[in-house]
Amino acid sequence: MTTTGTNLPLPQQRDFGKTNRTDRWWLKPLLVFLGFGAFVVYSTWAAFQGTNYFYGGGGADYLSPFYSPLLFGIAEAHPLISVVPEGGRPDWWPVWMPFSAAFFILWAPGGFRFTCYYYRGAYYKSFWLDPVNCAVGEPRKGYRGEQKLPLILQNIHRYFLYVALIFIVILLWDAMKGFWFKDADGVGHFGIGLGSIVMLCNAIFLGAYTCGCHSLRHLVGGRQDCGTCPGPSGKAYSCVSGLNGKHMMWAWISLFWVGFTDFYIRMCAAGIWSDPRLF
Repeated sequence: MTTTGTNLPLPQQRDFGKTNRTDRWWLKPLLVFLGFGAFVVYSTWAAFQGTNYFYGGGGADYLSPFYSPLLFGIAEAHPLISVVPEGGRPDWWPVWMPFSAAFFILWAPGGFRFTCYYYRGAYYKSFWLDPVNCAVGEPRKGYRGEQKLPLILQNIHRYFLYVALIFIVILLWDAMKGFWFKDADGVGHFGIGLGSIVMLCNAIFLGAYTCGCHSLRHLVGGRQDCGTCPGPSGKAYSCVSGLNGKHMMWAWISLFWVGFTDFYIRMCAAGIWSDPRLF
């Protein structure tokens, strides 16, 4: 029996939220909305504070990743960079505009995450409901993709990658400084505080997320999406693929840990928490 010429019905567009799914399809986008939204609110608040981003009371230097590298602020944190007193602003900054040293930093890691391939799929569903989940009706009838403004700007992700890699080196340097304690007489020596471990984990988690990036895998693979290509490029591609397979996991771990790192240093700098010395 042949079906040639038979007209098959096409699925009709569902109204928003309509679906035949019986599982809790709404749970994942809701959790993403709450998690990502909480981080955006906290990081925005922390960026506008402009204070309590550096703690040196225990002998080591802890600098919040939201403010690193410190271009304006505490001279002791980055002595090779010309800085002004904490909370101060450069002379050219408009007096009517709020100032924080974090304004010079967060655009880079924020842009890298906002244009990340994983995060785009996550917040498109959770914030734009485009669609809210598979086989669930969405509140729009057309699909424009990322070929026109403003979404075509998402393609800048590969360039944010280069900047993000530089920040990983800077955060590793900050973490190493967190293991160098100075006594009252100014003599430095190796030590371990709880903040030292927090900062080291932050650099590691951010490094795992950044080095698992799809764009980095394509770059180190000789600009070829090939895990079986011969030579160093194929091996490099396979190596990055190991992290890329857990890209979502590292994305969330690094997101919340970088927020916790800022919170930990902020609490210590404000005198609310003390930094336990482990060694």
